[in-house]
Amino acid sequence: MIDSHVHLWRAGDIENLEAIRRHIGFERMGVASVARRHSINDNHAVYAVKAAYPGKYHAFVGLDHARLWSEGAIETPSLAEQVERAIATGADGLKLIEAKPTHYQLPLDGDYYEPVFALVEQAGLPILWHVADPEEFWDPDLTPGWAKTQGWGYDSTWIAKETLYAQVANVLARHPRLKVIFAHFYFLSADLPRAAALLDTYSGVLFDLAPGIEMLYNLSRDPGSAREFFVRYADRIVYGTDIEASAPVEQAAIRAGVVTRWLASADEFRLPDGADYTLGPPQDGVMRGIHLPEDALSKIRAGNFEKLAGGPKPLDRALAVDECRRIADVVARSGGDASVALEAVDRLEAT
Repeated sequence: MIDSHVHLWRAGDIENLEAIRRHIGFERMGVASVARRHSINDNHAVYAVKAAYPGKYHAFVGLDHARLWSEGAIETPSLAEQVERAIATGADGLKLIEAKPTHYQLPLDGDYYEPVFALVEQAGLPILWHVADPEEFWDPDLTPGWAKTQGWGYDSTWIAKETLYAQVANVLARHPRLKVIFAHFYFLSADLPRAAALLDTYSGVLFDLAPGIEMLYNLSRDPGSAREFFVRYADRIVYGTDIEASAPVEQAAIRAGVVTRWLASADEFRLPDGADYTLGPPQDGVMRGIHLPEDALSKIRAGNFEKLAGGPKPLDRALAVDECRRIADVVARSGGDASVALEAVDRLEAT
């Protein structure tokens, strides 16, 4: 099994992430870096874990938007240069969080991002792309309490979900050879016909199964239809969990086990006690497994991601150190804590 979607914020959690990987039994993990205003991104950590455990981790790097956020006060490489440097360093893919409402800055189909999509299309670099959020996050009466505490409840002043989808559709039409994994089933688990139409239209698009627990609740309402969809598109879905590297090993295993059980069994079950807060309380809903055939499970658990991304690329440690130092400098100038990026420098130089 390969977990295509986990997060590592700091190099100090590398050993815990490796303990999670070994405990659950994943052959490899795809580690996603998230762009943020004051900490810039997590590229330092994902490069450090690649160095610590060669061949076991794929680095999906994030972009540095400090020039945009500082209105030009902080000088950074262009987005195109950042991608070129990442490829030379050994990045296995690009992570985009910029289509989540809380991270949205500029149109995804505009001039700002166009050089990025052109470059990754040409290079064949896969994108792990978070677009929008569950539709209930735009309805105050339906938004879960845990999501509200994270600031993930939206109203009419926020960008609309359909506007984000329209911009992404423009990007896909302009760059038909893009290789994209849409995180969290592209938040289309409540609309399988629309999900099917997207996969039928764009041959380079896949969905991951990182919960958003609403995904499994939606798909469990009609497990027969869900099973038909997953069998039909068994080569377009990848396993993922959204595990955080700092999570207790047992809690991470619960998150992974929920997805695994839903795929492989016909069980009817609720979340077990001890699940992390983003999955909500056990009483929120029932999951009904779809008991996929072994050939479909094999593709989803590992084969599809392996076909898309290949094995982890070799890391150029010197370039990784240079990038971590650059990020530390930008973080400091942005008012953040540069020590986190410098911790990764220490790890890269020591291993």
